[in-house]
Amino acid sequence: MAEVRARVDFKVGAKSNIDAEILSFKGLKTDKEHVAVIFKQADKTQDIPLVRMHSECLTGDVFHSSRCDCGEQLDETINSMAESGGIILYLRQEGRGIGLYNKIDAYKLQSEGMNTYEANNHLGFGDDLRDFTEAAQMLKALNVNQIRLVTNNPKKIKELSEHGIEIKGVVNTSAHLKDGNEGYLKAKVSHGKHDLKL
Repeated sequence: MAEVRARVDFKVGAKSNIDAEILSFKGLKTDKEHVAVIFKQADKTQDIPLVRMHSECLTGDVFHSSRCDCGEQLDETINSMAESGGIILYLRQEGRGIGLYNKIDAYKLQSEGMNTYEANNHLGFGDDLRDFTEAAQMLKALNVNQIRLVTNNPKKIKELSEHGIEIKGVVNTSAHLKDGNEGYLKAKVSHGKHDLKL
C-alpha cells in the first residue's frame, strides 16, 4: 500500500510566488519517483479536490517546446490551482511512457510527416503506454477517493475510475495552439479522442 514518504512546503509558478507543498511516496507499484503538488487552498475550500495528472514532459515543461502543449497545460493548471486549490500528480512517464530518448526519435519521425501516434507506432510502441495505477495509489494515500479531474483525455478518466477513484466532474484545459503543434493537437483529437476545442 502506498503512503506519503515526505512533505515539504515550497513556492511554485513562473514567479515562484504560489504557496504549495510537494509530497513524495513509498510503496508505489514501480520505483518511479512520482510526486504530488498540493495547493494549500485545497484543504480549505474543496470537499472534492481538483486534480490533474500531468505526465512529465522535459521538452515541454522545461524547454517550452513548440511540438506540444504540455508546458502550457501545466502552467494553466498551476495558475488555476493558485486561486482555487487542488492537487497536481506529476508522473514520471515521459513521452506517453516511451521515455525521453524514444520521444526524441519520435520527434524526428514527426518532422518527416508522421503524427505523434504514427511515430510511436513506427518505433514499436503502442499509442499510449502510461499506466495510471500509481496515480490512484497516490490519491488513496492522501485519503482522496472523489475528485474533479482536469483533463481532455478519456484514458485518464477511464483508468482512474477502474482503480476506484470516483470522478465527480471533468474540467478541460484550454487549447494551446502555437507554431509547430497544430498537427499534434489535431492528432490528439482525431486519434486519441481528446475533448479539445481547436
